[in-house]
Amino acid sequence: MAVATLVILSGCASVNFDQSVASTNREAADFTQGQLALARTQDQRTEMDRVAAEILSQPINQSDAVRLALVNSPALQAMLAQNWADAAQAAQTGRIANPLFIFERTRFADELELGRLLAFGLLDLLTLPQRYQVAERKIAQQQLRLTRSVIDQVTQVRQAWVKAVAAQQNLVYAKQVNDAAQASSELARRLQAAGNFSRLQRARQQAFYADAATQWAAAQHASTSTREELIRLLGLTESQAEALVLPDRLPDMPGSPRLPDEIGKLASKGRLDIRLAQAEFDARAKAQGLNVLTRFTDIELGVRRDTVFDHAAGTSTPRRGYEVSVRLPIFDWGGNQRDAMNAQTLAAANRLEATVRAAGSNLRESYSAYRTAFDVSRHYRDEVVPLRKTISEENVLRYNGMLIGVFELLADSRDQVNSVMAAIAAEQQFWLADAALQASLMGKPTMADVGAIATSGGGDAGH
Repeated sequence: MAVATLVILSGCASVNFDQSVASTNREAADFTQGQLALARTQDQRTEMDRVAAEILSQPINQSDAVRLALVNSPALQAMLAQNWADAAQAAQTGRIANPLFIFERTRFADELELGRLLAFGLLDLLTLPQRYQVAERKIAQQQLRLTRSVIDQVTQVRQAWVKAVAAQQNLVYAKQVNDAAQASSELARRLQAAGNFSRLQRARQQAFYADAATQWAAAQHASTSTREELIRLLGLTESQAEALVLPDRLPDMPGSPRLPDEIGKLASKGRLDIRLAQAEFDARAKAQGLNVLTRFTDIELGVRRDTVFDHAAGTSTPRRGYEVSVRLPIFDWGGNQRDAMNAQTLAAANRLEATVRAAGSNLRESYSAYRTAFDVSRHYRDEVVPLRKTISEENVLRYNGMLIGVFELLADSRDQVNSVMAAIAAEQQFWLADAALQASLMGKPTMADVGAIATSGGGDAGH
């Protein structure tokens, strides 16, 4: 009866990974679009390849890039499989060791003795309900880690897509600046040869051209680098990478930013970082009392049945009984292990408190980066770029009226393009901050650096 009970209880802690994936799709629906899945069969992989080919048949937007990563990235599939393995190992901690069966055969003179012993850990059996609860908490931790890892992967894809499109867009304008500077340098060379330009004037135009050529080369590398980063995150093959087509420009900014009240309501639904820290603390606290007992000693119970055959007398005598073995804590009373468990529980409690205290700060910082990037990008869109366009139009009129020369017109053209490039950088930073804010709302703090906006804009304005 005890063995039957043991068998039944041992099967309680288990993992249904399909339910874990479904839970992640439900909790992170804005990130997975309900399409997170682990391909286990060839048919599933074939279907994912078909979906990936369909997505790559046209220019992919940010949402398409996320879908493509979900169905195509082997790194993401490896992460899912590893989480499944970790969850299965967590469930294993809720089970006890299999019983031990010992068979003995001993002959003495005319006697033959057959011994049978079935032994199992009595202490393990008595603590099985506690083991089950600890295992359940560890499985819950793995579920939260899965959701957090998926959010992190999707956020990386979103930001990589923004960088790749912005770099591709920036490359177009960098070429325009380079072409204008090259034309200006060539014109200055001819004017100097004709005696109408000084050496200093020509050197200035050549310096502009040298700077523009350097910026164009850097823009070319940035376009290649960001595209390759996106390709790696999407897990594209060589043929798929050749088929990848990105849109010509970043999407339009929203008409208005998210409000702080909206952010607060969304964040109050349950942050992953706090829930994960709480689950870790609960598991440590629950396991502490169990481990103190199981590491202090060990008890095994064995049921014995022996049969003695006397060939001379032609009789057989059965023997029944039980054995109890107890590990005596003589040399090691478990003091160091108890200290370690107490320290681990205390560390988990403090990590929980630190996570709770930092949650609001992280969210406020993410929102500040988001709102700053929105305001700066809108400022470029509504103020700086229109002003540069007006100045350019006026300079064309002045050039037609022979009030300024061709070099002043070319310099103004460069300034206008540089302003547009700064506006692209500001818009890129906004979409990066938007992706980081979405991750922070779910409890995966991701920071976006908005300090680079002022740097890129300031340098261009004074060119």
